[in-house]
Amino acid sequence: MRLLGLDYGEKYVGVAMSDPLGITASPLESVYRKEENKLRKTYARIEEIVREYGVEKIIVGLPKNMNNTEGDSAAHCREFAANVERRTGLPVVLWDERLSSISANRVLMETGVRRENRKEVIDKIAASIILQNYLDFEGNRSED
Repeated sequence: MRLLGLDYGEKYVGVAMSDPLGITASPLESVYRKEENKLRKTYARIEEIVREYGVEKIIVGLPKNMNNTEGDSAAHCREFAANVERRTGLPVVLWDERLSSISANRVLMETGVRRENRKEVIDKIAASIILQNYLDFEGNRSED
């Protein structure tokens, strides 16, 4: 079963894909938009990816504060997730994404990606971290 991971941001939506067995997540792409509220093309691209890869479930990173509260970013993300679910007809799971961008930045620094080039890829790396965390949780849960 293919799962799609999304990291919603102000300018980019990072996209990651699981392997067909749902074991590993890989970065796929970052969908760019000029303005935060201009999402028509972003939704259309997500729908294309869903069809192309036969996605069955979508995981959207939910930005929470370290004290587990939610702010404006979480509200925007919930609205985005609801629209993705409505447009694709697929189940959408909101997944705690705390520290995913920090982890993604660390991965990029360790692999030698220059600071000015990180902006182009950090969102899809963060999406893959979010999706991998979800896959690991589900894998551990099914082993119990």
